[in-house]
Amino acid sequence: MNNTLSVMLRTPALVLVLAAPALGETNPPPSVTNPAYVQEVIQGKRKMANAAWWGFSTNDATECLQAALSSGAAALTIPNMGAPWIVRPLQLPSNQQIFIEPGVVLLARRGEFQGTGDSLLTANGRSNLVIRAYGACLRMHKRDYQQPPYKRAEWRMGVALRGCRHVLIEGLRVESSGGDGFYIDGGGDLGWSEDVTLRDCVAYDNHRQGVSVISAVNLLVENCLFASTWGTAPEAGIDLEPDTENQRFINCVIRNSIFENNNGHQILIYLRPLTTNSQPVSIRFENCLARMTGQRSALRDSGPTNGIQGVAGIAVGEIKDDGPQGLIEFIHCVCESTSQESVRVYDKSSVRARVRFVDCSFGHPWQASSARERGPRAPILLDLRHPERTATPGGIDFIRCYVYDDVSRPALWFEKATGEYHLRDVTGALFVTGPAEDALRLGDKPEAVTLTAIRAR
Repeated sequence: MNNTLSVMLRTPALVLVLAAPALGETNPPPSVTNPAYVQEVIQGKRKMANAAWWGFSTNDATECLQAALSSGAAALTIPNMGAPWIVRPLQLPSNQQIFIEPGVVLLARRGEFQGTGDSLLTANGRSNLVIRAYGACLRMHKRDYQQPPYKRAEWRMGVALRGCRHVLIEGLRVESSGGDGFYIDGGGDLGWSEDVTLRDCVAYDNHRQGVSVISAVNLLVENCLFASTWGTAPEAGIDLEPDTENQRFINCVIRNSIFENNNGHQILIYLRPLTTNSQPVSIRFENCLARMTGQRSALRDSGPTNGIQGVAGIAVGEIKDDGPQGLIEFIHCVCESTSQESVRVYDKSSVRARVRFVDCSFGHPWQASSARERGPRAPILLDLRHPERTATPGGIDFIRCYVYDDVSRPALWFEKATGEYHLRDVTGALFVTGPAEDALRLGDKPEAVTLTAIRAR
């Protein structure tokens, strides 16, 4: 490891440089217990540390690893000991870079995590935290938590960030948690997490979501994979969903990421708790892929259904007439071979936060064998379910978007509950290929709807 240590967090307007090692400090020694070096770390004489200096146990390494994390080291290496670091819930510190070596597995200890909110790694009110973990894995025992003696719950997260600032997580794989792979929310005195980056991460086979975003400001998710979520609803690859009107989504960017083979929607944005009192939302997906693949039938080895079924590629719902202002954008995104619709927008008010699709492609929807038999089966569904919440559906743009379909049916369908409710303010163009109809079912008496379907040549 180099004697000079500096890291730039590529979150908006933030450069964090951690302290360099003390003058004359040598590189970390081999991964063996070393009480003398532990004391130097605690006394502030040594900035770079190795978790193995605190010891290691193949049965339960929690106390050793938690002591290393809490030591005050500016940089901590978790080495590959040739066996998993078997641990109970761990608390992450502030002002630390954590390097998890390739091949390391942080493994949840069997029989533990009995608390319904016990997560493998938790950072509560922390700041200036870096985790670099290329080739490393956090693994829990989801199937254990889904049955007695465990209490039914959906909050046993892989990584939980609550009210944190300036966090970078790179290269980390989180699998088989009892909740979300990654969870981002407020906590303590801060109602959101701020300046958080997830880069080159994987969330696989988690119980509730690949990643849940409850409240965030300046969030960047890039080059990540969120796959094979199943266990309890919503079972999405990513879910941006607040709990209260005071939570927020400001400058949330998700780009160059894949959402595949999740049992719910691949991408879900559900904003029902937000109101006119909430901060305007700004959510942007760039160059993302939402899909189902032929592997999904083999992903679940037990459970009530045969395989992971999936729902829509992109779902945006419950932006009410008294909901928030703002903009939700999908730029250069692709939905491919989804189980049901490519896009589902439901109970979305035309006078509140706008939803915009730019240069997106929607291909070959409705691939699930158990997809619903009733109702429209269009690639794009605009659905009014609860007119008592959203009596003015619409406020959507489709700019240079393509629909590829193997079935002759409308490219877009507006479905409404009974009553005099009309689609409003939907603009743009859909270029249609294949036997799909270059027709749109916009309902009766659409208002300020200029959306057109064009047969692509």
